[in-house]
Amino acid sequence: MADKEVKKRILTGDRPTGKLHIGHYFGSLQNRVKLQNEYETFIEVADVQALTDNFANPEKVKKNVNEIVMDQLAVGIDPNKVTFFLQSMIPEIAELTVFYSNLVTIARLERNPTVKTEIAQKREIFGESVTYGFLGYPVSQAADITAFDANLIPVGEDQLPLIEQCREIVRKFNSIYGETLREPQAYLGENKRIKGLDGNEKMGKSLGNAIYLSDSEEEIAKKVMSAVTDPARIKKEDPGNPNVCMVAYYHNLFSKDEVKTICEECKVGKRGCVACKKQLIKNINEHLSPIREKRHYYEERPELVKEILMEGTKIARKEAALTMEKVKQAMKLDYFKGE
Repeated sequence: MADKEVKKRILTGDRPTGKLHIGHYFGSLQNRVKLQNEYETFIEVADVQALTDNFANPEKVKKNVNEIVMDQLAVGIDPNKVTFFLQSMIPEIAELTVFYSNLVTIARLERNPTVKTEIAQKREIFGESVTYGFLGYPVSQAADITAFDANLIPVGEDQLPLIEQCREIVRKFNSIYGETLREPQAYLGENKRIKGLDGNEKMGKSLGNAIYLSDSEEEIAKKVMSAVTDPARIKKEDPGNPNVCMVAYYHNLFSKDEVKTICEECKVGKRGCVACKKQLIKNINEHLSPIREKRHYYEERPELVKEILMEGTKIARKEAALTMEKVKQAMKLDYFKGE
């Protein structure tokens, strides 16, 4: 009998700093639903990483742990196929972070484009003094990835420097201690970053420009009615420019069968902004309604969500322990093995 084919392993995750929005949905969650059938998938609730810039607000992190798990279950991620786990409950990740911190210089971390960008965005938190924890989070992320011997890491283009940093750490470790760790590959999804309601290139929890998967019909209506449209268009009869209109942008996501007609009517002044927004509201709500319904099921069963996290964390802990055993053996730190 032929050996059963071993699935490649994926590691991905989210920081529990707020509920997930449609940017997450189109940017990564849809992809996770598809990949769960093709790969062995581990999804990390990165609460430790969330504390790097929320260190003074641990309650915010704690209350959002269940929220982001429920969002993922609601879009179709199957807990029987995927392992959810809490980063803070895997001490091996912290231990690997300490070991890896000897393999990367401060100068190298400061040159990481993703880190530089995020530090600039968080000046209101850090001022001119960035914490050791935040500067070093790529090292912690390398520990996340290697703890679970992951083959592939789904990321957007902006996250590629973090994966390269991890690959560098793996190569350095293996060159010193022998071939021990797997060098992961980035998995680039088809969808790119989704813009915010205000036209910002990023839809973000902290930017106030997001449509959340859990938003009510009323909340979605209010947000869409405030979305940025063509500033040059004053009257309904004025020809519009869909290329600068966020409503048209979201129609491309939620109204694929109608968007061509919508944009053509906008360009010749046959469709007003209010009618366009109302149609978008209807289409978004139709799309999100089954997601809200499934999320409501889990909201009424918090113990089930807790059980999914607890069981997944047990599985993840066993996997991380196997990695740590190999690492300590390679580093000659297995002093009492066999005694």
